[in-house]
Amino acid sequence: MISVIILGSGNVAKHMYTALGAQKSIEVVQCYNRKGILLNPEQDSKIITQDLNDLVKVDVYILAVSDDAIEEISSKLPFNDCLVVHTSGSVPLKTIKNNNRRGVFYPLQTFSKDKVVDFSKIPFCLEAEEEKDLVLLNKLASSLSEKIYQISSEQRNILHISAVFVNNFTNYLFSVGNDICEEHKVPFEILHPLIQETAKKITNINPDQAQTGPAIRNDITTIDRHLHILNNTQQKELYQTLTKAIQSKHGKKL
Repeated sequence: MISVIILGSGNVAKHMYTALGAQKSIEVVQCYNRKGILLNPEQDSKIITQDLNDLVKVDVYILAVSDDAIEEISSKLPFNDCLVVHTSGSVPLKTIKNNNRRGVFYPLQTFSKDKVVDFSKIPFCLEAEEEKDLVLLNKLASSLSEKIYQISSEQRNILHISAVFVNNFTNYLFSVGNDICEEHKVPFEILHPLIQETAKKITNINPDQAQTGPAIRNDITTIDRHLHILNNTQQKELYQTLTKAIQSKHGKKL
């Protein structure tokens, strides 16, 4: 059995606790956060501590905290030569203080407070300085998912940048589409099947091959019509910027 302690109280920490706690091969011995927050309504409050000095010895200490807090908390851990990992997509492994063995246990997914997460479909990006620790992290991740990758800090940062484009930026575009629909009293939900089909399509073919729309067709008439409809200057500039980017990549000209 692998024993772990989870440090943090945010969405990642809460979902991680629920997922790991459900595995027979894993024991979540303690959870730490400064406010003593329960990570799950059914969690035993006795295993919650607000004092780092109360942490007991386990196989893995998981820092599921904000990126800015990783270095500070790791420097305050009252022990040495233990395996301490963080769950960040962009923070280098070496941010963790080196009096302990260091690693990364990064689930590449977006986590929301009240949305159930299926960890079996989440890719885990692992990194460790020692082979024995990588083996342990692989065993820990394998209890949750079949998608396990050994990824360096440099590669993980590249993945994180890409994730910002495919998740954060696309979500912003969803919000823009929603704003346009609301302005013109059109139900945004009509677009839900299109959004789902677009996401599904690029899991089977290259995104370049999946590109459609007036920009790649060089449909100037439709582009001009759209720009005339848009009243919001920021939306209009965004439309023009993305249209030019698509046409530039695919060899089209306005």
